Amino acid sequence: MDMDREYQNGAFIPGADALVEAWARDTAAFRAAHRFEDLAYGPGARQGMDLFWPDGPAKGLMVFIHGGYWMAFGRADWSHLAAGALARGWACALPSYTLAPEGRIAHMTQDMARAVAMAGERVGGPVVVTGHSAGGHLAARLACGDQSVRIDRVVPISPLAELEPLLATEMNQTLQLDADEVAQESPARHRLRQDVQAHVWVGAQERPAFLWQARTLSESWACPWTVDPGKHHFNVVDGLTDSDSALMQALLGGY
Repeated sequence: MDMDREYQNGAFIPGADALVEAWARDTAAFRAAHRFEDLAYGPGARQGMDLFWPDGPAKGLMVFIHGGYWMAFGRADWSHLAAGALARGWACALPSYTLAPEGRIAHMTQDMARAVAMAGERVGGPVVVTGHSAGGHLAARLACGDQSVRIDRVVPISPLAELEPLLATEMNQTLQLDADEVAQESPARHRLRQDVQAHVWVGAQERPAFLWQARTLSESWACPWTVDPGKHHFNVVDGLTDSDSALMQALLGGY
């Protein structure tokens, strides 16, 4: 099996380039229209986050962790995905993290724990963490039994939960994963913390590898998973912009 092909996404999504261009337009417009704080949670150039505030007191904090196979993108590329949380009266934090090859995946987990802890100190109420693809992996890592940062619910979106297949990909020349880090940083190999609720989300039209990853995590954690009809890897996050979407209900419903 060609693992590089299994974990390609854009090549199997019609109009993928146009979708990426639309993200850039949407996030620029959103940043121009909404107030947010630019915060540093560490001394590194990428150890920062944007914290968006709703109108009125925040009901709680939602954190979105971006994807990009731990090698691309940053907080400013996804600001528009805070829209659904803000419309529900929640604050939304979007952190960046040190990318490979400068940082290892284990270091990114530490970055996200620091960012969520800092944001949680600034915003009262429940803390709900989500993320997409590699960001779904990092969101899931914060709900593992070896972590202690305060969170109440995690909803990994199209997460990379078992890292062993990536050892056979070309991207591992940059990620430099080895067997020890795969064991440590694969959420599917850890138990879910007893104090955290979890729900795994994935698009029905995603690559088979991502459907397998999502189901593997849901089975390992014995938590619900949703296969979102008609959604592929690039538009599965669109529900974050709609306060009434099924994805936002899975995230913030009940609070």
